[in-house]
This record gives sequence, structure tokens and C-alpha cells, in this order.
Amino acid sequence: MSRSYGQYCGLARALDVVGDRWNLLIVRQLLIAPARYRELLDGLGGVATNLLADRLRDLETAGVVERRLAEEANAIVYALTPWGAELREPVESLIRWSTPLMARGSGGDRFHAEWLVVGLGALFAGRTAPWPSTVGVAVGGQVLQLRATRSGIEVTLHDGGALDAVVRADASIVLGLAAGALTLDDTGGLVDIEGDEAAARALFDSRRSDAEGSTRR
Repeated sequence: MSRSYGQYCGLARALDVVGDRWNLLIVRQLLIAPARYRELLDGLGGVATNLLADRLRDLETAGVVERRLAEEANAIVYALTPWGAELREPVESLIRWSTPLMARGSGGDRFHAEWLVVGLGALFAGRTAPWPSTVGVAVGGQVLQLRATRSGIEVTLHDGGALDAVVRADASIVLGLAAGALTLDDTGGLVDIEGDEAAARALFDSRRSDAEGSTRR
């Protein structure tokens, strides 16, 4: 790496690798799925192509990112190495820490609905559901799916399969529901639910109950 804090400290050495501008956002994109260079460029929204190439090269040299041959075509995709994938935990912790910052809304900042895959995954981490269900979340023309089981809740892009319910709302509302700051009854008609409303409530309204329980404890 070209820059270093020069400190024998775990945080400093981690920042030597992922602390440069755009590095953790590249990691966010690759936590969603391996991606081609153009997909990364489009998904990051605002990074210059030469800067993205530099950052990918640095992350590859550091052992965080690797190139792979795509299964469906003769093309190269970028993916996290097993060590790089361990960044999911600190990335999700930062997302949970950012909840007060997100409450103010986008304020004109760029937004891609696919970013919610990591954001909602962070907010639902460690949670379980009372019964198995698959609920879609539709934001800005993109549909995500929350697959809930008794062992956890997995957040991905919609794979085209059947959904028990679809929740449509703006990103700030969805994040408020996932964080436990709102229940579906608090949203004043700003949420539209198609399908099994009980499945949607089992995911989102129980999040509020858990948050309140944690506060009381």
C-alpha cells in the first residue's frame, strides 16, 4: 500500500488496507455479490473509473479482493476473498451505528436500492422469525427478499421466487422499520403491503418489540 499510518496497532493496520476513500464501499458492493468492473462502477455511483481501478488493485494486492472467472460467461468478476468476506461483521456494525445519521433521510444523496441488501442484513442480523416466510421489499423499482427462518433472516436481491408478501415504501421508511424505530402502524399510509400482511408484520413489527425489550433490559 502506498500510504500507511506507521503504527503497530490493529485498527491502524486495518485502516492502511480499507481506510482509503471508496474502499469500504467497494467491499459493500462485493458483499452483495461478485461483480464485473462495469457493475461496480455503476453500483458505486460517483467513483471515477481510474480511481476504482486503483482501489481494486490495492485491495487485490492486500488480499481482500480477487478476480474470478464468471460462471455464466467468459468474463472476469471481482469477489471478496475469504479474509475479505470477514469484513461483513465490521461493516454491519458501522451500519447499525449509523442509524441516527440515516433517520434524517437522503437529503439529495445518491441512493441505489441494492445497497439495502447490506443495510437490512445488518439491521436484521441475529434475529429470527416466528415462522418461515419470504417477504419482498420493493424500493425504487428494485425488489429485495427477506427469507425468514427460525435460524435467521437472509437478505438478498429477489431471486424471482414466490413471495408471501411484498412491502412497498421509501428507503427511509424501510430502514426505520428494520431498525425498530417504526412499526407498520406508525407509517401513516406510507407503506403498501400486498399478500400476507401477517408475514410482513412478523418481520417488521417484532423488530420494534425486540428493540424495546433490549432497552428495558
